[in-house]
Amino acid sequence: MGDIREPLRELTECGLPQALEVMGERWSFMILRASFNGLHHFEEFLSELGIARNILSNRLAKLVEHGILRRDPCADDRRKIEYRLTDKGFDLLPTMVALRQWGQKYGAEVVENPVLVDERDRLPIGPTSILSHDGRILGPADLALVERGNLGIRADGSRAQPASELGLGDVIAIESLRRAKNAA
Repeated sequence: MGDIREPLRELTECGLPQALEVMGERWSFMILRASFNGLHHFEEFLSELGIARNILSNRLAKLVEHGILRRDPCADDRRKIEYRLTDKGFDLLPTMVALRQWGQKYGAEVVENPVLVDERDRLPIGPTSILSHDGRILGPADLALVERGNLGIRADGSRAQPASELGLGDVIAIESLRRAKNAA
């Protein structure tokens, strides 16, 4: 991935160790998957996931603490609590889909049922991809690490212009990219 390597011992210079601190174990992902599937109550998670009560309590508290889920009183019974995905939690959907697809590709004959489809056409979604700033699909050979001060400076020294109002190096949601592309 180019001439520069990440400082692999530095845990603060990369988002991956921080993400793993929050989500880096099986039950957190299983709770998140259940949340994407519409579960909201402690007892639902408990019965559907087959998780021990103390582990569930611990993982839910951690997900709430890190802003992935929020605790809301139930509308019909204010003594009960619902766990709802936050925007930060919804932003984990591409990660969940990518891990699911990887597991289906390399798992021991995983036959997906039900199948994850797009709502409009009801056809299976495509593989999760890495996209460039202008929407091109990138592979491993297309990736490089550069110092922040060199963003937008190509290998030949010329300067690239972002495809939209987004700044080079910004972290964006794919929906923002689509809106910017459609507005052009």
